[in-house]
Formats: sequence, C-alpha cells, structure tokens
Amino acid sequence: MNKLTSATPHPNVAIIMRGLPGSGKSYWVEQYINALGIEQSLHIRQYGYFSTDDYFLENGEYRFNPQKLAQYHQANLTAFIQAMSHGEPVVICDNTNVAKWEYMAYDAAARALGYQVRVVLVGQPKDAQHQQLCAERNRHQVPLGHIQKMGHLFEVE
Repeated sequence: MNKLTSATPHPNVAIIMRGLPGSGKSYWVEQYINALGIEQSLHIRQYGYFSTDDYFLENGEYRFNPQKLAQYHQANLTAFIQAMSHGEPVVICDNTNVAKWEYMAYDAAARALGYQVRVVLVGQPKDAQHQQLCAERNRHQVPLGHIQKMGHLFEVE
C-alpha cells in the first residue's frame, strides 16, 4: 500500500481542472498541493500532476504546436491512467477542458479504477470581465479573441 494513501484527506482522488487559460487553474492546484505538506506535494508533482501544456515545453520554453495537440492530449491521458493504475492517491488533470467530451475519458477511467472524482471549475468562463482578466494574465499569450471563443464554447454544468 502506498504510504501517502493514509495521509490523504480523500484516498484515491482524481481532480479534473476546468477553466480558461489564465483563470487560475494551476494556481488552484498549487494551493491545494501545498496545503498537503512538503512530502506529499513533492510526490504529487512528480507522480500525480498531469497537464498537456507540459508536452509543449522545449528547454523550459512553451512552444505550442497545434499539429501535436491530439498526440499530446492522448499522452497526457495515458500518463494519468498509468498513475492511477499504480495506485497514486492523488492524480490531477490540469487542462482547460472546455467541453465535457474533453475530460470524459479522465472521469471514466478514474471511476473505473475506484477513484473519487472532483471536477473543479475555476472562474466564470462566460463572463466578459473574467475573459479579459484571463487574457491579461495567461502564461501562454493566448489572445483575448481566442479566450472569448473558448468562453462562448465553454460547457458549464
């Protein structure tokens, strides 16, 4: 048994983040992980934290390539599922997940493997002021027009 399981407030939890670029998803994750203590936070960062954005990093610099998006999303999902199959007590998917279909496979796999699923929506994607804020502070220079389109398409449950 993984020794971190007993220290986790909710054993075997899968957290699926949702929100526009710049909404504060990664900040939310950092706050959550840091609250668990140093040993557990380091462990989650190494074995349980998954973001498709990480696949676009080249020598520490973010280089988005739309031709690689589907491949990288699949790689991220595969890594997420592998972590759960190894019994990681906390796994996190930190993607925008604009539409439900984008995170359905994460949700289904987590439930099938006995994980409690927590979907966390950060911000109000349909709100114009929120979209403006996201455009100003997102790390990948996603322009306001694109964020507005994503906001329009965002499926809020």
